[in-house]
Amino acid sequence: MNDITWTPKHPEQSKMYAFKTHIEAKYEVSLADYQALHSWSVEHIESFWQELALFFEVSFTTPATSILKQTNGDMFGARWFEGATLNVGEHLLKRRDDHPALVVIDETGRREVITYQSLFEEVSACAAGLKAQGVVEGDRIAGILPNSEFAIIAMLACASIGAIWSSCSPDFGIKALRDRLSQIEPKVLFICDGYHYHGKAFHLEEKAQELINTLPSIEKLILCPVLQATWQVEKSLTWDAFLQRGEALTFKAFPFDHPWYILFSSGTTGVPKCIVHGTGGVLLQHYKELALHSNLSAEDKLLFHTTCGWMMWNWMVSGLLLGMTLVLYDGSPLYPDASRLFNILAEEEVTAFGTGARFLAATEKRNVTPNEHLDLSALKTIFSTGSPLLPHQFDYIHNHIHQEIQVSSISGGTDIVSCFALGNPLMPVYRGELQCLGLGLDVKIFDEHAQSMVDETGELVCVQPFPCMPLSFWKDEKNLKYKQAYFDTYEGVWAHGDMAKITKHGGLVIYGRSDATLNPGGVRIGTAEIYRPLEHIPEVIDSIVIGQPWHGDVRIILFVKLKPSTTLDRSLIASIKHTIREQASPRHVPAIILEVPDIPRTINGKLVEVAVRQTIEGLPVKNLGSLENPEALEHFKHRPELELEQ
Repeated sequence: MNDITWTPKHPEQSKMYAFKTHIEAKYEVSLADYQALHSWSVEHIESFWQELALFFEVSFTTPATSILKQTNGDMFGARWFEGATLNVGEHLLKRRDDHPALVVIDETGRREVITYQSLFEEVSACAAGLKAQGVVEGDRIAGILPNSEFAIIAMLACASIGAIWSSCSPDFGIKALRDRLSQIEPKVLFICDGYHYHGKAFHLEEKAQELINTLPSIEKLILCPVLQATWQVEKSLTWDAFLQRGEALTFKAFPFDHPWYILFSSGTTGVPKCIVHGTGGVLLQHYKELALHSNLSAEDKLLFHTTCGWMMWNWMVSGLLLGMTLVLYDGSPLYPDASRLFNILAEEEVTAFGTGARFLAATEKRNVTPNEHLDLSALKTIFSTGSPLLPHQFDYIHNHIHQEIQVSSISGGTDIVSCFALGNPLMPVYRGELQCLGLGLDVKIFDEHAQSMVDETGELVCVQPFPCMPLSFWKDEKNLKYKQAYFDTYEGVWAHGDMAKITKHGGLVIYGRSDATLNPGGVRIGTAEIYRPLEHIPEVIDSIVIGQPWHGDVRIILFVKLKPSTTLDRSLIASIKHTIREQASPRHVPAIILEVPDIPRTINGKLVEVAVRQTIEGLPVKNLGSLENPEALEHFKHRPELELEQ
């Protein structure tokens, strides 16, 4: 069986090829392929990031006095482009014409087009409105908004005047919102009057009033009309009353490391961390990922199905840097049926589609076959992230969505608001793999002795600094939590918390989170290695696996959610174990398989193995508000089959 599922037809026409040619000419080197370019980028790391800024014509108001400054060669605390100033809002709004910037679509059928010129005018009015409310650089501004024009306009206004933007999805519970916003103390809160999901309207008036009552930092609440509801919430202004029209926005330059975003960790093991990201580092990283690795340009239309509470929203919005069209969809991807997003892709002639691996699994389980009735010929790339994309899902995409398409499985995280591994227009796609490591990121796979490995499973690390490392955690005294999060595992080296393997041809396979690693018989097993075989068992809708201490060892416990009218009998248990044994190994076979009616996930759809393990062990789960379905944890309590050894 040929493991190559896609090969670039015209790699020489890509931006990545142009950048490689630029480096070869300027530095008089011969770079045979992408691997050679990547090696050059990490061996000449200062030159690489400097050349990236030049290649994309980043407009520095003040040039840098140094590209990289480290104290005693320490990765932590590295300073990039010291002395440089710029305005990230200016870069995102540099296009000013009638080309569509945003196409806004929701469940109700609303469709609105906003041109680049109109977007600039709306951002100008929003920035003036913020200034009228006394907002100055460094103030935190928050949004509780759907994936709509309001969130993008407000973020761009903040970026333009130097305020710090942070956003949450409106379906977050009140505790989850308070846990996040109380830490950063926003001065102004943009909130929608409600949102639509799966055919229902959800009103937010009560939630807004409670936030006003419990968050004293909020001086003004800006009501964004989605449901067109009438409110009587104190300190509030309607969107139209807030905007100050008539004066074009002017851009002030800020330091390269001026804060742009505060993003929140999932918070399943405690209060969410508030991760501060700087303008310059994220700007360069997103230019690199969107234009070079993703091969996107001004002619493209990108639809990334995301909420404002997921870092992929921040990544998607940076598509404005390239002058492309962003197609925004807010609502359930499975309403009124599982073809909803594919219908939009066809109608809007979308060229790049981003989603989570979970959505692709859901459409495959429902036997959705878009290529049989839709014209998706414009579609060039499918991005998948959130969890590992399984090998058979590559087959599903090529067989039932689009045969000639690049499947770009990408992985990084909120921690870097970008990717460590992603796509590449110069290389083939191998079934089940992320194509390559990102340029300028010196990624390795370490064993427990900090020895680098190839084609073996270990800890994903980065051994040199990179510009999109967080500036800090908000209010993290002496950066203690920051260091603990990334630099405790290996001294002086960024440990990302993923188990992975770099393949012989330079790709990457992700096996799951390190904190959910299983260790039966002392052998480290990533949870994804068990989830992969389960995808071939039609009776299993969803699953979660944990390791439990047992008689001096660890035993694997598998919980499954089954299709209606299906019973977890001896025959099905035997089938599950046989499949895992054949497709993984005997060590992967669970000691116990149990049925539960629901599997707990975060609001962003990620499995929470650690929270399940804590529940089984009788420990408190510290932040239930981060879960989409916290009630599902009840099914893991008081299970006599899992009674721990005394």
